[in-house]
Amino acid sequence: MSAPSIQNRTNQIHSSAVISPRAFIGAGCRIGPYVVIGDEVFLGNGVTVDSHCVIDGRTRIGDEAHLFPFVSVGLPPQDLKFAGEQTETEIGSRTRGGITKIGDDCFIMAQAHVAHDCLIGNNVIMANAATLAGHVIVEDDANIGAYSGVHQFCRVGREAYIGGYSVVVKDALPFALTVGNHARCYGLNKVGVRRRGYSRETIAALHHAFHLLLSSKLNTAQAIERIQTEINESSEVDELVRFIETSKRGVVK
Repeated sequence: MSAPSIQNRTNQIHSSAVISPRAFIGAGCRIGPYVVIGDEVFLGNGVTVDSHCVIDGRTRIGDEAHLFPFVSVGLPPQDLKFAGEQTETEIGSRTRGGITKIGDDCFIMAQAHVAHDCLIGNNVIMANAATLAGHVIVEDDANIGAYSGVHQFCRVGREAYIGGYSVVVKDALPFALTVGNHARCYGLNKVGVRRRGYSRETIAALHHAFHLLLSSKLNTAQAIERIQTEINESSEVDELVRFIETSKRGVVK
């Protein structure tokens, strides 16, 4: 097997890196441990690729760019309609970026940002440019719309749906539709719970719980008391109540 096209002996390439012999590596590059670089990759001069990055596809990265650990570049695009057609990726010079390792089966789209100390569950969707500030917790199956922002130390509950361009400054309730700047809660995400196959009984229980929380003239403590009195044997409603009772910032209503 022939060696990749490496233009300068000043390159620092870790012995565990796997680089296609067809890749082009410019002068003065630094490539860390366990990096994988595919056939059609072009790295300009002085590019730094930290450990465990994967660069594949028809990808061109400009001079002095810096890819941080666990970045994936040039793989199939974030488009559910993608059918294997040819795609290209181009990253300009001196660009810096990275991705935080999060839960399983998440779909993190272009320009999304997960800041320090965030905890992201499984099956979370973050649309384009959705932004999490530091110390945010996002529970399983939540969906955060494009260009939305979540304030530091907030929680986004399980299966919550945050509408696009929303600004969330308190905890976003599980199973709920939360939209706006500043965000307001519009009750049960009916489309979401139906798509996930919840029973009619569960949907009715959640709908009644949200009615008591949002549409009655009760305060939150009174609403929780009524929920616990009127709704029995619903683990989802119990989860909703626990989420509210454990909130430190308050919840979006």
